[in-house]
Amino acid sequence: MVGVGAKAVTHRVARALAIVVLPPALAARLEGNDIATKKGSVFQTAILAGIMGAKKTSELIPLCHPLSLDDCKITIESRATSTDGSVDVAIECRAETHARTGVEMEALTGATVAALTLYDMGKAISHDIVIKEIRLLEKTGGKSDFAAK
Repeated sequence: MVGVGAKAVTHRVARALAIVVLPPALAARLEGNDIATKKGSVFQTAILAGIMGAKKTSELIPLCHPLSLDDCKITIESRATSTDGSVDVAIECRAETHARTGVEMEALTGATVAALTLYDMGKAISHDIVIKEIRLLEKTGGKSDFAAK
């Protein structure tokens, strides 16, 4: 583990993005901005799972500092529809804390767990779901800020 005891506590924010491609069979079930299945609301369940995942990041990633999150928000929205009927879904996780170390791993974990939950809930309809991208969008409050290009 990296020692952070000498660092100052600062306000830290990170945003991460996961892009999930829903195949036509699943995309056809989109109503508004959600999908209803026998298990329940896909997007609402993914949001809860993502927040829970962000809060448990240090238990999942070795040597990751445990952080108390001040806030964690996950948004899920449908984006472009392809000519084949598939739909890109954007999952964004914004995590915020006051700490001596960054919160980007929590944001990335939140977006990833939400994407995996979307896959899990949609696989009964189709296994052709693709998690095609997970990346950090920005982080602020530490020694060096970052914003994706």
